[in-house]
Amino acid sequence: MSFDWMRIPWSLVTLFIVFNYGLLLNALIAKIAARVGRRHGIPIWQNYVDLIKNYGLRTSISHGVHFYLGPVFRLTGGIGLVLFVPTLYGNAMFANLSFAGDLVLALYFVFFGTLGMALGAGESGHPYAAIGVSRGLSQVTASELPFGLAVFAVALQYQTLSVTEIVAAQQGGFLHWTLFTNPLAVAAAMLSFLGSMMRPPFDLVLAPQEIPIGPPTEYHSSYLALMQTNRAIFPIAKIVIYMNLFFGGATSWPVFFLKVFLIYMVSVLVGVVFPRFRVEQSIRWFLVWAVPLGVLGVLWV
Repeated sequence: MSFDWMRIPWSLVTLFIVFNYGLLLNALIAKIAARVGRRHGIPIWQNYVDLIKNYGLRTSISHGVHFYLGPVFRLTGGIGLVLFVPTLYGNAMFANLSFAGDLVLALYFVFFGTLGMALGAGESGHPYAAIGVSRGLSQVTASELPFGLAVFAVALQYQTLSVTEIVAAQQGGFLHWTLFTNPLAVAAAMLSFLGSMMRPPFDLVLAPQEIPIGPPTEYHSSYLALMQTNRAIFPIAKIVIYMNLFFGGATSWPVFFLKVFLIYMVSVLVGVVFPRFRVEQSIRWFLVWAVPLGVLGVLWV
């Protein structure tokens, strides 16, 4: 079986679109949150200004090799998700580098970035970073478990580990979406989604009022810019996974932009309504509510 080398440049085009959409969406959400609080908020282009500024800075401070590999690992997880998961169903140009078992690789990239970032931030020696890492690993363990159960339920339901085939099985109308054929698995996945987006009430890792931005506390200059880049790419990339597995995927860019925006807004609206949990409250919440729903989603199949 020959490899179509044109898939590489088209995958990079997809990455470019996702990156810019992530920057604009983050700015738009910040703008909406500011308007709710009767403030003007940042300009829509502010994230571009911050990125250009930080990429132009250099540092002479050294914390060790692992410290600088942390943002690289984090960004690798986001880019890997974009490149190896199909963005548009039925469009050969934007199928990216997907293959028969891409769902397993996608799960690997989801966890890879988080663990890499924990390794890097832990070497900084800053107490806020250490607290953020311990909180993050605890919450990730609890929040990603229901997501893993939901993915297992979907793989059982459609009898495949190919994201493309899972999306194909959901075509023919919205009633074919996993949202309606296995609502318990989708409910578990969406509860997990709230934790993975690092927004209130699950922003324990960053918690600016307690441990100013947590793990990234010691990062600055171009290394901070790498993390800002990932902050634009990774949430959109993970939403693409949710969109493909549970909401029928997308067949065109307008549908893609709309579905990603609506799924993203779920975490934003929850964050506006609920205050931050304590660490033990967050972990208990996932174990008591999300995990049982994931188990029931598997049994539903």
